[in-house]
Amino acid sequence: MKNTINDLNNVLFEQLERLQDDEAMKDDAAFEKEITRSKAITNIAAQIIQNGNLSLRACQYVAEYGADARKPVLEMTDG
Repeated sequence: MKNTINDLNNVLFEQLERLQDDEAMKDDAAFEKEITRSKAITNIAAQIIQNGNLSLRACQYVAEYGADARKPVLEMTDG
């Protein structure tokens, strides 16, 4: 995995396919395991998306206010 948005989409679609596999989901234990796994994956995916949105907003801020506007932000993050 290269850790891109496309990779994240692939993981989400693979999980969706697993949940739609009626043969694999016949067993209640397997079904519960996949539901738990799905919840964990979606929680992590949501966090990744939030981080991406934060990065995008930071880029938009710099584009709007200029590179000098980054200095106070970097100072707050020890960057």
